[in-house]
Amino acid sequence: MPADGQDLSRATATPILTDLLGLTGQATGAVDTLISRATDTLRAMVTVAGRVSNAKIEEHQVAAHGLAWLATYGEALRQMQGWAERLQAEGKFGEVEQLLHQIAFGEYLWQLYGGLPMSQGEILRPQDVGLSQDDQRALMIPAVMTLTQHGNTQAARTRLVDLMQERSAEITVGATGLDDELEMIREQFRRFSVDKVEPHAHGWHLNDELIPMEIITEMAEMGVFGLTIPEEYGGFGLSKASMCVVSEELSRGYIGVGSLGTRSEIAAELILCGGTDAQKEKWLPGLASAEILPTAVFTEPNTGSDLGALRTRAVKDGDDWKVTGNKTWITHAARTNVMTLLARTDPDTTDYKGLSMFLAEKTPGTDDAPFPTPGMTGGEIEVLGYRGMKEYELAFDGFAVSGENLLGGETGKGFKQLMETFESARIQTAARAIGVAQSALDVSMKYAQDRKQFGKSLIEFPRVSGKLAMMAVEIMIARQLTYFSAHQKDEGKRCDLEAGMAKLLGARIAWACADNGLQVHGGNGFALEYSISRILCDARILNIFEGAAEIQAQVIARRLLG
Repeated sequence: MPADGQDLSRATATPILTDLLGLTGQATGAVDTLISRATDTLRAMVTVAGRVSNAKIEEHQVAAHGLAWLATYGEALRQMQGWAERLQAEGKFGEVEQLLHQIAFGEYLWQLYGGLPMSQGEILRPQDVGLSQDDQRALMIPAVMTLTQHGNTQAARTRLVDLMQERSAEITVGATGLDDELEMIREQFRRFSVDKVEPHAHGWHLNDELIPMEIITEMAEMGVFGLTIPEEYGGFGLSKASMCVVSEELSRGYIGVGSLGTRSEIAAELILCGGTDAQKEKWLPGLASAEILPTAVFTEPNTGSDLGALRTRAVKDGDDWKVTGNKTWITHAARTNVMTLLARTDPDTTDYKGLSMFLAEKTPGTDDAPFPTPGMTGGEIEVLGYRGMKEYELAFDGFAVSGENLLGGETGKGFKQLMETFESARIQTAARAIGVAQSALDVSMKYAQDRKQFGKSLIEFPRVSGKLAMMAVEIMIARQLTYFSAHQKDEGKRCDLEAGMAKLLGARIAWACADNGLQVHGGNGFALEYSISRILCDARILNIFEGAAEIQAQVIARRLLG
């Protein structure tokens, strides 16, 4: 007998569960209970003398990162529930939205109970976090049993894909829950991507070309680079939520185009949070108009995510500074005007306390002379994807920085200033991940409809349509978690936890969508001429930059346990 008396014959014909929001509401409570027990259990394992021990967290790293993933799933389901309830109240919770919601809960609840993929080869199970069978019974309530048994069914997935085909003209699969103004912004940037980006993106990738300056100029005219910069400094003063929508739709066209705005977002955030009034007046208007193109110069060889170990040094030279050292993985370094450059100004330190941030001016380069500024050289790093801005290694040897360009006018504040940008950067990266995932769905849906095998379209085969359905479902999950973190930021609330969760989950979803999209293409997906090959390469970087997945999970776990 089906759980909760669910009529399976009806479920097959109309696969939406009755009292869906009631069931999912009860399920979120059960998930919260499970996560609370996992947190308490792990906290006891890593506490020494009344304090959480970093050494113990590292010793129990799989459990700690597993807790981060459990909590991320919990927050994701909570935000899906909030989205569904808001749409219901507005009379917009239609069949597509109900199917997205139901499949999301059906799948993620099963993963919470039976095995959650932290990565393709790492399946987290409740016992890995120290949970017992008794603890897991928190999920054994009728609502959860109904959702796991009848939520993510073949009938539900097939029906969702049927509706996706009927409504192919709609920009997103299901209502996003955003207001009309943000959806108007989405339409504007979707049109730009379709007209100006998508026809050329694959060529830029295959030829390893920089995104043309004409595209940057048009983006500047549309306000991309000044989107969240206050109006008093020449920007639009819009919300982080608007930044998400713009980043999502531009990245849907090509991740490189979506990522152009990231550089300005990070630079502007640094200056707004840590700059002097004079620095704000000097730099922000140019960033907003794209007359000044910035690049972030933080990472060094052999340091990776350990920014506290940076060795590039800045030495006083009268009122100015001389910078010496090496940097790597510097995006869009050649043709930019200013570097947000992190360097050690206190040679007696070996941690983050001796770091300072500079707004280091440079001359934009050309193809023939990419780094013409004295004291600075560089070379390109050839990469699989994410090619439209290029990656570089840089070397500084007595590179001159004006004294007035020490951010905030104080030394030793660089690491703290950088940390203040991480919320916005990770929210924006999560939005880029959504765009990449959506592009994978776009091209895979079309291919599955057009490609004929065994006398019918690929999309008619259940395992193909099932892949497409799960792409749409997980994209909506990532959207709601990302939008929530953006709204928290807009309201002035601390959201490093939520932003980290959005980035962690969004990056995994982008990779899953790209990988499954290539599988839908079969052998053709392995051919360079098909855009899914580029999307796969582009998706892979999302789990690495702005905090690798493992670092992200570590940060989330530390916050939860602390």
